[in-house]
Amino acid sequence: MNYTLKSVPERTVKPRQTGFTMAMDKGLSLRQVEDFISVCGDYVDIVKLGWATSYVTPNLKEKIDLYKAAGIPTYLGGTLFEAFAIRGQFDDYRRVLDKYDLSFAEVSDGSIELDHDIKCEYIRKLSEQVTVLSEVGSKDAEKIIPPYKWIALMQAELDAGAWKVIGEAREGGNVGLFRSSGEVRSGLVEEILTKIPFEKIIWEAPQKAQQVWFIKLLGANVNLGNIAPHEVIPLETIRLGLRGDTFNHFLDIEKAGGTI
Repeated sequence: MNYTLKSVPERTVKPRQTGFTMAMDKGLSLRQVEDFISVCGDYVDIVKLGWATSYVTPNLKEKIDLYKAAGIPTYLGGTLFEAFAIRGQFDDYRRVLDKYDLSFAEVSDGSIELDHDIKCEYIRKLSEQVTVLSEVGSKDAEKIIPPYKWIALMQAELDAGAWKVIGEAREGGNVGLFRSSGEVRSGLVEEILTKIPFEKIIWEAPQKAQQVWFIKLLGANVNLGNIAPHEVIPLETIRLGLRGDTFNHFLDIEKAGGTI
């Protein structure tokens, strides 16, 4: 940090298990990636190349190499996995991971109907090759999954070998964990947390109000995902209670030795 403030939450440091920030790259240029890393590299733990953008992104290998040189792993969005799986090209997908020397992969079924036992088998197979993130929840706003089923799906995927599970929200933050308005399904989140360990979940939370809600509920070191590159620094200030939304949440005037 550039100077000292008292009563600021202690943040975990990389490599983190909690306080994880997953950023979403939806098509940054190589120059933009360099700029992004120069400003945000210390605060980003992993970058998702959103949905299937890697299929059409120029200079893909060079982009991945830039992130890798900065110590930031990348992975291909779950929709790309689904695009391969639905076409019967799972082995081709595994070869793509090898081709680009990727150490993470996402398994999801937000856009396709996939028997859950088969999904777990994909997780088991991929976990022999890479670290697997699995996503739970549908991209269909009309498909409401009850809390008990979220819990059962998440636990089964962790048991199958997923390193962490991701709560679906899309890049807009308006499905899955959230209502179409972006409001958090608070009862769903709180029920999930009664059974699934806090450190095992990455909550997709692209909107500021959603990030604030999770930080107030679970603290500065909650795992958050689908963060836009230009929102990484603002998110860090929210985590530290240095933005109006969480300013008083972490502040301890007596401990700080200040006065009112």
